[in-house]
Amino acid sequence: MKSRYAVLFFLLPFIAGLIILLLNATGLQPIAGTLPPTLWQAARWLGLMGLAFFVARRGSLTLWIVFNMLVGIALGHDSPEVAMSLKVLSDAFLRLVKTIIAPLVFATLVVGIAGHSDLKQVGRMGLKALVYFEIVTTFALFIGLAAINLTEAGVGITQKIGAAADKLQAAAPQTAADIILHIFPENIAKSVAEGQVLQVVIFAIIFGIGLAMTPERHRRPMLSWTEGLSEVMFKFTNVVMFFAPLGVGGALAYTVGKMGLDPLFNAFKLLLTLYGALIAFVLLILLPVALIARIPLRRFIQAIAEPVSIAFATTSSEAALPRAMEAMESIGVPRRIVAFVMPTGYSFNLDGTTLYLSLAAVFVAQAAGVPLTFGQQLLMVFTLMLTSKGVAGVPRASLVILLATVASFNLPDWPVFVILGIDALMDMARTAVNVLGNCLASAVVARWEGEFVDNYHGPDPTAVPAELPVH
Repeated sequence: MKSRYAVLFFLLPFIAGLIILLLNATGLQPIAGTLPPTLWQAARWLGLMGLAFFVARRGSLTLWIVFNMLVGIALGHDSPEVAMSLKVLSDAFLRLVKTIIAPLVFATLVVGIAGHSDLKQVGRMGLKALVYFEIVTTFALFIGLAAINLTEAGVGITQKIGAAADKLQAAAPQTAADIILHIFPENIAKSVAEGQVLQVVIFAIIFGIGLAMTPERHRRPMLSWTEGLSEVMFKFTNVVMFFAPLGVGGALAYTVGKMGLDPLFNAFKLLLTLYGALIAFVLLILLPVALIARIPLRRFIQAIAEPVSIAFATTSSEAALPRAMEAMESIGVPRRIVAFVMPTGYSFNLDGTTLYLSLAAVFVAQAAGVPLTFGQQLLMVFTLMLTSKGVAGVPRASLVILLATVASFNLPDWPVFVILGIDALMDMARTAVNVLGNCLASAVVARWEGEFVDNYHGPDPTAVPAELPVH
C-alpha cells in the first residue's frame, strides 16, 4: 500500500507536467508561462521514475509498452536530437516483425483450412457458418472504412509538420488487370522476399484446399508439420514482442522529436473513431441480425455479459472462449454447433479486428499524406481481412498484420507505432466485439439449422462436460 502512495506521489507531478506540455502544444498556456519550463521537465522525469518503479513491480508487457511510450514522448519533446537517434530501435523491431508474417500467415491459414476437412461431415452447417462469417465481417469492413473517411482522424499530420515529414509519393494508378495479376504469385519465394502479403495468402489458401483434398495418409504428416510451424511462430511472436516496448519507445521518441505532439492528438481521434464505429456495428448489424434470427435478447445479453467482460478486461479472446461456449449452450445452442462454430469463428469471424484494421490502414495512409481511391482502400482492407484469418491467438497480431500490409502498399511504418501507443485501449474494445460476434454467430447458425431451443434453461449442472475443441 505504501508503494502505491509513493507511486502516486511521483505520478502527480508527471501528470501536471504532461498537461502543461499538451497545453503548450495546443497554444493554451494559462499558467505555463508563469513557471520555468525546467520545473515541468523535472516533474515529468520525476514522475516517470515513480512510474518505472510501479511498472517493474507489475511486470506486465502492456504496462512496459505504455511506460516506454511516455518516455518516448517526453524524450522527443525535451531532447529532439537524442530522440531522433533512437529510430534504430523501432527499425530493428520492425525487421523482426516482418520476419514473422509470411510463415505465420501461411501456417495458420493452411491449418485453418486443411484442419477443418471435417467440414464435409458437418455439411450445411459448415457452409452456413462460413457464409455468415464473411457477410458480417464484410459489413464490419465497410463500417470501418466509412467511419475513418468520415472523421479523417489521420488527416492533417503532414500538413502540420511541413518539411519535417518524410516525402512520399502517391501510388501509381493501376488498371483492374494490374490489380488482379498482382494478387497471384508467380514465385512464392519472391513473394515472401518482397513482402507481398496477399500473394502469400492466395498461395496458402490454394495449398490448404489441396491439402484438405489429399488422402489422409499423405495429408496428416504435412498437416502436423504445418501445425508445428504455426505453434513455433506463435512462440516466435511472443519472443519478438518482448522487444515491443523498446520499439514503441524509440518510434515515438523519433516521431515526437521530428514532428511534435500533433500525431498523438490524431491517435486519440482514431481511438474515439474506433469506439464509435464498434458501437455503430453492434447496433446497426449485430442487433438486427439477432432480431431477424429471433434470438431472445434478454437471455442472450445475460449469458454473454461475463465472457464479453472477460475479453474486454484481459484483451484475450481465448481467455473468454471456454466461458462463452458454456454461455451459448446455456441459452439453447446445441453443444455440437457451439463446438464447431465458435472455434472456427476465432479464425474466420473477427468482426472487431476487421473493423479496427480497416480504420488503422486508412489512418496510416491519411497520416502519410498518400491519397487512396476507394478501390485502393478496398484492396488494402480486403488484404488485411484475409491475412488476419487464423491469428486471433497471437499477441499483438494486429500489429504484425498491419505492419506487413502497409509495407506492401508502400506506406510508411511510423503511423503504426503512433497507433500502438493506444493499442491497449483499442484492443479491449475490438476483442470484446470479437467475442460478442462469435457468440451471436453460434446462436444464428443454430436457428438457421432449426436446432435453437427457445425454452432451454441450461445444461444439467451434474453432467460431466465434454471437452470442447479450441482452435
